Amino acid sequence: MDLLITNARYTVTSNSANEILENVSIGITDGKISYIGPDKPGAKKVYDAAGKLIAPGLINSHTHLGMSLLRGWSEGVNLQGFLELVWAAEGAIMDEATCELGTELGALEALLSGTTTTMDMYLNPVATHRGAVRVGLRHIAGPIFFDFPGLDGLQWHQRIERAHQWKDELAKIGGPYIPTYLMPHSTYTDSPENLTEVAQIAKELGARIHLHVSETEAENLDIAQRYSKTPTEVCRDTGILDVPTIFGHGVHLSDSDMKIAASKGASVGHCPGSNLKLGSGLARFNDMRKAGIAVGLGTDSCASSNDLDMFSVMRMAAHVVALRQSPADVDLVSIVRAATIEAARAVGLDDRIGSIEIGKEADLIAIDLHAAHLTPVHNLNALLVFAAGRGDVTDVWVAGDQVVASRTSTKIDLAELINRVNQRVKALDPLR
Repeated sequence: MDLLITNARYTVTSNSANEILENVSIGITDGKISYIGPDKPGAKKVYDAAGKLIAPGLINSHTHLGMSLLRGWSEGVNLQGFLELVWAAEGAIMDEATCELGTELGALEALLSGTTTTMDMYLNPVATHRGAVRVGLRHIAGPIFFDFPGLDGLQWHQRIERAHQWKDELAKIGGPYIPTYLMPHSTYTDSPENLTEVAQIAKELGARIHLHVSETEAENLDIAQRYSKTPTEVCRDTGILDVPTIFGHGVHLSDSDMKIAASKGASVGHCPGSNLKLGSGLARFNDMRKAGIAVGLGTDSCASSNDLDMFSVMRMAAHVVALRQSPADVDLVSIVRAATIEAARAVGLDDRIGSIEIGKEADLIAIDLHAAHLTPVHNLNALLVFAAGRGDVTDVWVAGDQVVASRTSTKIDLAELINRVNQRVKALDPLR
């Protein structure tokens, strides 16, 4: 074995039985979990997890990491007001190098807070993927599609060309395994004709699709006025749902939408923090799950939710269920699973990550339980959802590679990154 994690007080597995193990060791060989049990077999390196909880790395199923540079830029607005402010700022600074820089910052924030995988939709995906991989993140990215040139200045034919080049770009950059994705922004920025073309390319490439769907009531109304359909129906009728698809947000999915999504195997990245802050609404988490939809949790961008903290997202997801329904309807196990194995299923990685099982890739986090706010331990799932926080994460592994050790990145220098970020965002000063 390359590594043996031993003496862990608890191990939250997120396996099919939702087992929580005590005092077991976890062996890692060639980046994969090769042993789980009470013994302490030999290994090249040993990590003493005494007094700690080991859990699967958290999975952020919808975000825009590069927008970490716009944290706090657009406050006190709804989605439309947010977009107007953010697009102006992005137009001022978000060239390829800045997208890479912002993604480095976002990737580091994610890893330090226990998130090992992100579904990241943003401009200049080659650059963003390069930045995220440099920090050690399992970073799902893909070519972006708009009908119009947009902030990256690409014409439609250029977007199509980049889609066909994407697999080669991924191979050049390397990093932890990710599925191939294409990312049309939404049904309100991509015409049915263009969505049909993206769906066809996805079929040819064996790719999956990620796009925004039914984030607000205004979006649903807009699409209804244009096409006499819901966004989900547009996705169905353009062939988008004929390939594995994950919806960003899905706040205002109707019962019929949920039935369509479930029948087509579509999933949802639920972002309660962003939805609450922008006043977009309260997504029907339990109803989507009951319909058979895989629901993962996400943060959305730092520009709309202000951080990439998946612990706070778990907490807000539980509160939204309590508010929409009742506290008795909050299933804490399902909330933890929505940040781990169900999120992995939503993004198409449940055969590789999302749970602690032999044969899975070793995306793991260690949480220090030596804290007043984590004492005593009566219910571990309640502890994770309502009490634990990103500051409790001490160590992080992605595919067996320790990318965070003792709350510090093993890949990049934080102080140097902060300096580069602060220098770059000075270009926003004229817009203040």
